[in-house]
Amino acid sequence: MHLLLLHGAIGAADQMTALAAKLQNDLTVHTLDFSGHGSRPFPQAPFSISLFAGDVLTYMDEHKLEQAAVFGYSMGGYVGMYLARYHSSRISRLGTLATKFHWDPAIAQRETQMINPDKIREKLPAFARTLEQRHHPKDWKTVLERTAHLLTSLGDQPLFSPDIYPAITIPVLLLLGDRDKMVSLDETLAVFKSLPNAQLGILPGTPHPIEQVNKDLLASQLQTFYRE
Repeated sequence: MHLLLLHGAIGAADQMTALAAKLQNDLTVHTLDFSGHGSRPFPQAPFSISLFAGDVLTYMDEHKLEQAAVFGYSMGGYVGMYLARYHSSRISRLGTLATKFHWDPAIAQRETQMINPDKIREKLPAFARTLEQRHHPKDWKTVLERTAHLLTSLGDQPLFSPDIYPAITIPVLLLLGDRDKMVSLDETLAVFKSLPNAQLGILPGTPHPIEQVNKDLLASQLQTFYRE
């Protein structure tokens, strides 16, 4: 089985390397950067979930993958859900971790404040340097600014609602860390209950950042799901 690993907002494919290494014995694992992230240049179009979904489909076409399983971390899971809804013939199974499904203007405003480049550079200089290296030679601040516009758009016009999820019929695994301060259990449960073929898993001692996730624990959950 081919498995595509999708990174989160302001992230890049290299954040998925450690997880890929733990899965590659059982699966053919692929990683990719979304447009404007990591090694990819900025697109002319604004950042959007549909743009990133198009990146995945283009990658699949280039690698002659008629169908693949997907795992998406955070925003990558949202992209995966979009693919499962609108390109269901291309996606066999979907796993997500720490994906925020509920968006409204207040949530979007809160999250955009968390990725303000000036605040990050002032209060989290080490993280600013990481972002600079991750997205070199592009300006990391522009990555964050474009992402903020994407989040604002999701707040104003969410792509998913309870009446949409029942149309997603492929197997879906929703994972959430029990110490995730960005994604609530309630919103994850609501999506789980709306999907006709879903599983739910809680990772103990797990916060939101992918760097702090126990990769052995995550890989074990995913291996079980993708083998079914």
